[in-house]
Amino acid sequence: MNREFAIEARGLTKRFGDLVAVSQLDLDVPRGEIYGFLGPNGSGKSTTIRMLCGLLMPSDGNAVVLDTEVPGDARRLKPRIGYMTQKFSLFGDMTVLENLQFIADIYSYPRRERAARVEELLERYDLHAQQGQLAGTMSGGQRQRLALACAVLHRPELLLLDEPTSAVDPQSRRDFWAALFRLAEAGTTILVSTHYMDEAERCHRLAILDRGVKVADGTPAELQASTGMHVVEVIASDPYHAQVVIAKIPEVVSVTQLGVRLRVLIPEAHDNPTATVDAVLRSAGLDAQASLSSATLEDVFVAVTLKPRRQAA
Repeated sequence: MNREFAIEARGLTKRFGDLVAVSQLDLDVPRGEIYGFLGPNGSGKSTTIRMLCGLLMPSDGNAVVLDTEVPGDARRLKPRIGYMTQKFSLFGDMTVLENLQFIADIYSYPRRERAARVEELLERYDLHAQQGQLAGTMSGGQRQRLALACAVLHRPELLLLDEPTSAVDPQSRRDFWAALFRLAEAGTTILVSTHYMDEAERCHRLAILDRGVKVADGTPAELQASTGMHVVEVIASDPYHAQVVIAKIPEVVSVTQLGVRLRVLIPEAHDNPTATVDAVLRSAGLDAQASLSSATLEDVFVAVTLKPRRQAA
């Protein structure tokens, strides 16, 4: 047991019949940081979170969450964690204030401090004007703020967030992340799953999951520095034709179009990647310029999720 980490998992695995949703996951989540799970739908993010909070029994492996074995001592753990699901799970036929009061009852929050705590949360999450409104009639951003207020009402040490911004507008997403940083600065450990690259870049550390397997982890900067790929950026007047031509180069792992730009991944073992791409573009008579570029987190994601598939092929 290492008190530096809020979560330690070894070999964590979950099977549903023949489907392996999570496979041999090792995880170390430092205390007081925002740790991200990045991956597409079906990559095992939600299943992992449910195992870590004791809602799902692992098929194999073990985890220690806040120095507590799960799922063995999950009942003792639950008062110390907050959990926010992807789908709004509060009571739509109750008002904002009633939802907060109900959550306070569930967690047996001290009655003499309850009114002040609810008032604090209404203020912090900008819900004063909506406190008498039925939760089911609120906008996506308002419901998100209410869900977060309910998840942190009992001052949890660990906050588990399952794709919390999937149904809100960009401004609400920015405001939500500002709130997460304030929580982390106050000492709360946060594990958040996402499929948004810009959100993953905001995490102190993150793991990339692909079909139930952790294919990379580290800080965003560490991951961007260790893709194992040259990244060639191509600006072309006819990006679609350029993409078709470049994709035929045997060494090319991936070509992604972003407007008039192309992001080309070529293994680092290949010398002169820019010259290779330039030569192919010239031979096709295309007006385009190629140059080396630094890896983005999206480049990292493409590189590490394609590796296992290439090896399997």
